Amino acid sequence: MGGAWKKDLPPLCGVLGLICLVGAGAAAVCADMSWLEAFNEGGSGVFGPPLGSVWDRRLAGTVLVLLGLLVLFLLYREGVSRETLFLLALPVGAAMLLRALLLNYVSHDYSVFLARWLEYFRSNGGFAAIAGSVGDYNVPYLYFLAAISYLDLPDLYSIKLFSILFDVLLAWGGFRLVRALRGRDEGGAAPFIAFSLLLLLPTVILNGSLWGQCDVIYAALCVHALALALEGKNVPSVVLLAAAFSFKLQTVFLMPLWGVLWAAKKVRFRELMAFPLAYLVTILPALRLGKPLADILGVYFGQVGEYSDRLTLNAPSAYQFIPTGAEPDPVLAVAAGVAAAFLLVLVLLGLGLWLGKRLDSGAAMAAAVVLVVGVPFLLPRMHERYFILADVICLCWACVNWRRFPAAVLAEGASLASYLVYLRLKYNYVLNVGGLQFVMPLEALAMLLALLFSIAMLIREIKRCKGEPLEGRGPA
Repeated sequence: MGGAWKKDLPPLCGVLGLICLVGAGAAAVCADMSWLEAFNEGGSGVFGPPLGSVWDRRLAGTVLVLLGLLVLFLLYREGVSRETLFLLALPVGAAMLLRALLLNYVSHDYSVFLARWLEYFRSNGGFAAIAGSVGDYNVPYLYFLAAISYLDLPDLYSIKLFSILFDVLLAWGGFRLVRALRGRDEGGAAPFIAFSLLLLLPTVILNGSLWGQCDVIYAALCVHALALALEGKNVPSVVLLAAAFSFKLQTVFLMPLWGVLWAAKKVRFRELMAFPLAYLVTILPALRLGKPLADILGVYFGQVGEYSDRLTLNAPSAYQFIPTGAEPDPVLAVAAGVAAAFLLVLVLLGLGLWLGKRLDSGAAMAAAVVLVVGVPFLLPRMHERYFILADVICLCWACVNWRRFPAAVLAEGASLASYLVYLRLKYNYVLNVGGLQFVMPLEALAMLLALLFSIAMLIREIKRCKGEPLEGRGPA
C-alpha cells in the first residue's frame, strides 16, 4: 500500500495542481468576489467586481498561470526531480488560485496613493515624470509604476501581479535558504516544505494579492541575499541586499547581519563595497531622467519623519505595552526605542567579533532571526507590514529544525492578527486592567515571546560554536 501511494501520489498532485492552475486562470477572468463584501463591512478596502475587459482579465489569468509554471521551472533548474515537481504542483496551483480570488480587492492604500501616483505618471509622460515629485517610494518601484502607466491592463492587476512575481521568487529563495542551511545532500524534505509554506503563508498572500503592497519585493531579495551569504557568495549577496534596500528602507532590519559576518571575518570589507556600487546602479536611470540626487537620497529621511505623532501604527511592537491615552514624552519614547534597537545590533556585532571564524551558518541564521524580529519590535513608528521579514525568515528557520517552530508560529500569528486590525479597522482584543486600556496586547506579547525564544536559541547556537555542552540532544 505504501509503495502504491509513493508511486501514485506525484501524478495525482500534478493533476490536482494543474486543475488549480487552470482554475486560477478562470477565476481571474470570471470570479466575482464582491459577495464577500457582506463579510467585510467597515473594512479598509472593498471587494469589487472584475475590472477591465474580458481580454484584460484573460491576460491577468494567463500571467498567473505562467508565474506558477515559472516557479516550477526555477526548481527544475535547481535539480529537483520530476516526481518532486509533480508533488509541488499542488501547493503552487493552490497558491495561484487563492491569489486569483483576491485580485479584485481594492485597498484604501491603492485608492488613496497608488492609483493617484499612476495617474500622475500617465498625465506627465510616463518615465519622464520620474524627475518630478511623486510618491514616497524609492525610484526602483517608481520605474515599475512608470512602466505600467503605458499599459491598458487595469492598474490594480498590474500592481498585484508584480508583487505575486516576487511571491514566487520569495518561495524560491526560501527553498535555497533552507537548502543552504541543511546542505544540498542532507536537506531532505525541508527545503520543499519551506517553499510550499512560503507560497501559502497568510501574510505573504494578503500583503500583495489582497492589499496591493510591495513588501514582498524587498523580502524576497533579502531571503536570496541571506542564502547567498550563508553559501559564502559574499559579493552577490551584498548586491542583492543593496537591491532590496533600493526598494524598501526596512531592509535595514537585516542589514546588520553583514556587519556581524564582517566582524567574524566571514565577509571582507572590500566585498561590502559592492553595496554602494549596486545601489548607485539602481538610481542611475532616475538621475539620467533628471531626478535630483537630493530627492532620491531624501526619500528615506522623509519616511523616517512620517507619522511623528504616533509611536506605532498597528505594529505588534513594544509600544503596544503603553496604554491608550497615556502621554509619554514622545522624544524620550522614540529615543528609548532607537537606543534599544541600536544596543541589540551592537551586541550582535560584538558576538561576531567574539566568535570570529567559529561563527557558522547556524549561528548566523539565529542572529538574522533575532534582528528581523527584534529591531522592528523595538523601533518606534512601525507599521504592521514591517514584520514580513520576521514572518518569512522565522518560517525558513523552523523548517531547518522544527524545534524553532514556536518562533514561526508566534511571529506569523502576531503579524497576521495585526494585518486584520488594519484590514477590518477593528481591534482583535482590547485589554482593560485597572482603568488602563491596551488595544493590541496579545499581538505584542506574541512578538515579544518570539523575540525571547529566538534569543534563547541564539544562545544555544553560541554555546555550540564555542564547544560548550548543551542540554538536550544535538545542536539547536
